[in-house]
Amino acid sequence: MFRHLFPVMLLLIPILNAQASEAVYEQNFEEEEVDDYPMDFLVLEGDFTVQEEEGNKFLRLPGTPLGSFALLFGTNETEGFEVSARIRSEKTKRRFPSFAVGVNGVSGYKLRVDPNKRSLEILKRDEESLVQIPYKWTSGSWTWLKIRIRKAADSKWMIEGKAWEEGAEEPGDWMISYEETEEPVPGKFSIWGKPFSEKPIDYDDLKAVKID
Repeated sequence: MFRHLFPVMLLLIPILNAQASEAVYEQNFEEEEVDDYPMDFLVLEGDFTVQEEEGNKFLRLPGTPLGSFALLFGTNETEGFEVSARIRSEKTKRRFPSFAVGVNGVSGYKLRVDPNKRSLEILKRDEESLVQIPYKWTSGSWTWLKIRIRKAADSKWMIEGKAWEEGAEEPGDWMISYEETEEPVPGKFSIWGKPFSEKPIDYDDLKAVKID
């Protein structure tokens, strides 16, 4: 019986290896000082600081002033990566925040939740929306965002994303995708936020994974 199973097991080995991944960056802020931020962060704009609630540390972008804020982390990369984070904020009457995770630096790609438009979208550079889908966001809850960039073929790259509420199961399939024909530019990973509701935006569990 085992003699018949052995060839099947050999066939499975390449498949498992193809799905292997390696974390190249992780930050949960538990070792960081409150009212400061990690030394490896490159803050483009915004008063980001580590805060603590109920024994959990996270990074906070204050609700004021209003504007668009971001920081970069990790190393300069081009393709073959997934970046994830969980993010929390609140609405104020009819005013909503928006927030994103990104790859390929300032001019790269972002996966953004925009509660005002009730959408999940992939953007390029600052505000160039490439594709969007309907998405229902819950005020005050932690929301997971994950973006992936990979080479699909010669002169083709796929940018894919998914979002889900804390406590729910991560979607098995990528919810949104865009096929790019322009070669991506190397850049760091990123997080973004617009606190238009004048409520803080919190970030935790930043992670970048190399995919095979």
